[in-house]
Amino acid sequence: MTLGRVLEECCLASERKAIPILGFAWAKEKGYALGDLVKSSRMQADLYAYIASETETAAVTGLHDMSVEAEAFGCEAVITEYEAPGVTGCIVRDAEEAEKLEVPQAGAGRTGIVIEAVRLYKEKGMEKPLIANMTGPFSLTGFLMDVNEILYMLYDEPETVHTVLGKAVSFLKEYGRQMKQAGADGLLIAEPLTGVLSPELAAEFSMPYVKELIDELQEKDFPVIYHNCGSSAGAMLKEIFSQGAAACHFGNATDLGAAIEAAPEGCCVMGNIDPVSGFEKGTPESIYASTLELIRKCGHYPKFIASSGCDVPVSAPNGNIRAFFQAVRDSGTK
Repeated sequence: MTLGRVLEECCLASERKAIPILGFAWAKEKGYALGDLVKSSRMQADLYAYIASETETAAVTGLHDMSVEAEAFGCEAVITEYEAPGVTGCIVRDAEEAEKLEVPQAGAGRTGIVIEAVRLYKEKGMEKPLIANMTGPFSLTGFLMDVNEILYMLYDEPETVHTVLGKAVSFLKEYGRQMKQAGADGLLIAEPLTGVLSPELAAEFSMPYVKELIDELQEKDFPVIYHNCGSSAGAMLKEIFSQGAAACHFGNATDLGAAIEAAPEGCCVMGNIDPVSGFEKGTPESIYASTLELIRKCGHYPKFIASSGCDVPVSAPNGNIRAFFQAVRDSGTK
């Protein structure tokens, strides 16, 4: 079944279904060490197949590893066994370095592992579609320029930021095409750093580049899901929905009911159980209750799909994840 059809069924079918962002959190259930997992396409494909067969998710999301693309450009990735990989330092500090920044080939570094994991998963013939994961252009640019410094450079050196954004989106287009060719059923673009901007800054420095990606990659049978779990995402709903993504995924800081009300026809809205206080630090009883409450609030909307607010943390107890699915199952028909 295509991902487009799965999203449609999640939104419109009488039986509720959910698509949380698992991956790292389910790796311990499979017995995988994170340091090995992020460097092995075979382990990633096997984990996706395990998630597909052992959980009730309607679709499988790729690893929410936001260091992969920045590492391909030359940043240093920080890989531990305790949390999703991160990025340290920056490689672009001024206009001269922005102009000299080379755009890597899609497949460079661990992006090749991610692409190969997609192919290996699809070779397994699993029924559930796979949603490939990609860092969004502004978030990637933030890693390349330092996530704190870029907020100043938006005002002091906006053209430098645009230069790096152009190179980031050029790489991401080809990276997305290669994941698509490898068999990915859809794509999630993660733009959490945009969620700290004002709507005006987001409209200049993020939205046009995301829309360029969506216009390039999205097709009827290859939906693009836009993810923004930032604290300001709720203030830029108009801008977010103008990008044309088939679905939008929000964090717990966003009023999901308001987001659904603002969503255009045909756009699914996904979210937004708190990944930390809910999945990681909660109990099976508390996450079961919060999931039922979210469904009580949003479940009458045909556009709603229950999910985590972001990727479920590595240390989240598997019992909490199971309680989330149990609540979805027990919530009844729409």
